[in-house]
Amino acid sequence: MLVSVLLPARNASATIREAASSILQQRDAPPFEVVCVDDASTDGTATHLPPEVRVVRGCGKGLVEALNLGLAHCRGDFIARMDADDIALPDRLRLQIELLRSNERLGAVGCLVECFPPSPGLSRLEAWLNRIVTPDDCKKARFIEAPLVHPSTTYRRKALGHGWEDHGWAEDWDLLLRLDEQGWQLAKVPQVLLRWRDSEERLTRTGAAYSPQQLLKLRAHYLARGPLRGRRFSIWGAGPTGKRLARELEAHGLRPEAFFDVDRNKAFARGRPVYREDKLPERGSEFIVAAVGAAGARDEIRSALNPRGYREGDDYLFAC
Repeated sequence: MLVSVLLPARNASATIREAASSILQQRDAPPFEVVCVDDASTDGTATHLPPEVRVVRGCGKGLVEALNLGLAHCRGDFIARMDADDIALPDRLRLQIELLRSNERLGAVGCLVECFPPSPGLSRLEAWLNRIVTPDDCKKARFIEAPLVHPSTTYRRKALGHGWEDHGWAEDWDLLLRLDEQGWQLAKVPQVLLRWRDSEERLTRTGAAYSPQQLLKLRAHYLARGPLRGRRFSIWGAGPTGKRLARELEAHGLRPEAFFDVDRNKAFARGRPVYREDKLPERGSEFIVAAVGAAGARDEIRSALNPRGYREGDDYLFAC
């Protein structure tokens, strides 16, 4: 078996038949199986599954445990995630496996996504996600948001290792940052291959692990272990987001040299001086972490740093 599709589900009777059928109707796909973890559903979820789907019974202990239980039952060399309310387009598995086979350094590949029903609240995220395609794009963007949408992603089995971990923050983003830390690349097939359903009940909206505070903890954890390890750094953004990130980094024993901000009324933030861009240090002397949430801020920061020779990814990163 080449590919295992891992589909966790809990009380998904309204949508799971459509989701499972979409993945079963793949076009010219390599050999694959579909493994559904019915995580203690009370609505008869499993009875709505096509007979080709292999069902594993979960104990209702949450998504991470369900994923790892399913992983233990998967026989494939590649693990394709799927959610019980999304729709895979017919070429998803074929194109993702082709991309993974084309580059042994790829640990996971995703695709472009289409959110449905149309949501003004998600339109900005969808547009951003669909601009992040190449390994270089994903590397630079990895601290802004999870660059690959979890149910759109196919993983190389040996990259997954023991699977997902529960640290109280988003398990999908945590996995991608661990893969990057271990030297694996991330990329996307540059086509829409998944219709990604939005709803008020979606776990990323309701789960405590996906709260802004927990996601800042996740960013700080991997920034401290990776780009900021053993380096002098400053934070661009002396507003609430930048100060909250600084506080989380302090928990790892890291304090910025300074903050940079366009607001001339700010003099200090968390005991550090706040400077304007004309005080930026010489490239190479300090790393810059940009944490400004305002729309358009990333382009403004790039326009200040790039002419001074700073290179995104090497000399600065966005963490918001």
